[in-house]
Amino acid sequence: MRLSADEGWNVPFDSPFYPPLPARYEQVFFQLVFFRSDPTVVERLLPEPLQPSADGRCVAMGIGIPTCSAYGTFEEVALQFACRFGDQEGWYCSHVWHNGPAGIAAGREIYGTPKFLADVNIDAAPEQARTEAGTAGELEITIASSATESVTPQDLPSLAPSWRLKVIPRADRPGPAIKQLVDGSTATQDLDISWCRRGEGVVRFDASAARDLRALVPTAYDGAFHMQASYSEGFATIAHDFLAG
Repeated sequence: MRLSADEGWNVPFDSPFYPPLPARYEQVFFQLVFFRSDPTVVERLLPEPLQPSADGRCVAMGIGIPTCSAYGTFEEVALQFACRFGDQEGWYCSHVWHNGPAGIAAGREIYGTPKFLADVNIDAAPEQARTEAGTAGELEITIASSATESVTPQDLPSLAPSWRLKVIPRADRPGPAIKQLVDGSTATQDLDISWCRRGEGVVRFDASAARDLRALVPTAYDGAFHMQASYSEGFATIAHDFLAG
């Protein structure tokens, strides 16, 4: 079937690598450990003009996806930093370790989510969780937490807006063809949280040949959360278009 001039989702258009949105996620396990690090280190991982929070707040997340309508079964680890864009406070996602190739392509191409192929292992239970991720057999991040207190979803800290930088390079010369700050938090729809627990956790960074995030060593911790949720993922919001005239 010929592709019309005003349509297109992916290439090749007759057999795209991932389907159009929305994607449905069922019974996803989330592990979140909030910590603080040196704001000057955080700043180096933020694109201009984002500015880090004064206290260097960060969150490391282990996410176990048993089933997704678009991308199958996979696991990932995400790293986000509290920051400011103009007069708005939010979070910026700098790294996502991911072990499912279709989800990597979709995340990067649709939202600009900084996903890369990695080794990820999540050992999860409602009260205890341990997540490890790295590249080519080398460990890069470990998240360990215990959550013994049952809480409500309203007790979860807000991670919205959740910004990421979508960049697609030019084909004719160096530089971006698309450069947008995308808010991924608005993509979540029909959120149904089965349960939520609160506790404490730790985060450790190790160096590999691919990356070294040890400078983000935590200086303090702000608690941990475990939860299980089902939801749909639709279109996000373009918060700022860097190349708009």
